[in-house]
Amino acid sequence: MQLSPFDSENFPEIREGVRRLCAEFPGEYWRELDAKREYPSRFVKALTDAGYLSVLIPEAYGGSGLGLSAAAAILETIQAEGCNGGACHAQMYTMGTILRHGSEAQKQAYLPKIATGELRLQAFGVTEPTSGTDTTALRTTAVRDGDAYIVNGQKIWTSRAEHSDLMLLLARTTPREQAGKKTEGLSTFIVDMKQALADGSLTIRPIRTMMNHATTEVFFDNMRIPAANLLGEEGKGFRYILSGMNAERVLIAAECVGDAKWFTRKSVDYASDRHVFGRAIGKNQGISFPIARAYANMRAAELMVHEAARLYEAGRPNGAEANMAKMLAADASVEAGNVCIQTHGGFGFAEEYDVERKFRETRLYQVAPISTNLILSFLAEHVLGLPRSY
Repeated sequence: MQLSPFDSENFPEIREGVRRLCAEFPGEYWRELDAKREYPSRFVKALTDAGYLSVLIPEAYGGSGLGLSAAAAILETIQAEGCNGGACHAQMYTMGTILRHGSEAQKQAYLPKIATGELRLQAFGVTEPTSGTDTTALRTTAVRDGDAYIVNGQKIWTSRAEHSDLMLLLARTTPREQAGKKTEGLSTFIVDMKQALADGSLTIRPIRTMMNHATTEVFFDNMRIPAANLLGEEGKGFRYILSGMNAERVLIAAECVGDAKWFTRKSVDYASDRHVFGRAIGKNQGISFPIARAYANMRAAELMVHEAARLYEAGRPNGAEANMAKMLAADASVEAGNVCIQTHGGFGFAEEYDVERKFRETRLYQVAPISTNLILSFLAEHVLGLPRSY
């Protein structure tokens, strides 16, 4: 049987299972949540119950023990079916930090409960109002006090904090001026958010944005974290976070590829069915050529996503590939979204077609979790060897 141009050959059984699950959550479900700014709890529970959010957890801890490519296939398919994996994708990419750098005791304590859904690991506390993407300039501090750390500070754009039990937190344990390098003195912690909320040391404030992304700012006021919740070595947290960020880039790139597939399929269907002046509008090259170009750019980005995931799974450096995959895929999804709106004309702005919702959702990824310009700066300096621009 010939594959559809939107089908991918890897993990066909997983993709088909995700498609069946997503069919139970049509556009009406997402439009209602979007209007009310509600979290898709029923959708996330369905993914959890089906085991899709625990694919990266080893079988010994109750997961599937699959690689990043499988996780990418799941998230890509969710997006390609018109749903939104942004509500739960953080669990997949934060997982890698615990898997690679957590102690056996930490894995035993958290991973089985995350796999069953008893605990949610959705929040990733890194970005701050004054530091942005300059992670080494963050000001949130964690000071050792006996068998605990006392945390004070603030994080912003911490998505899903209201719907998570655990947070992966990056904080400064050594003052920047005392650290040998600016990348040293940062440590990573697992935070029990429910406990911190209960004792009043954690405050969460929602940030209303143009898409329903459940993002927040969080404040830490003498929040106590048991020393046992330190991931790896004190002061080495920046290195640990980087590996998680590369996984994050790959998975979000996969989501963008899925969005681009959804947009392009919608464009093809509409251009084939819509007749003006007695003919399908898809017969006009002014319609068909932009759709074809968007498809070609999506396919190119998809190949880079596969390469970045392959390198990650092989334990090889993939920073350049992960960043390029994220940039190319985000650009491809926005291009495909623009083409879809243009193809639909006025109907592209109508809520019932879901195009405008999906466009708002995918537009985020040219900005977050890292902007296109910062990726270009990284490539210019660290890959091409051009003079540093700042």
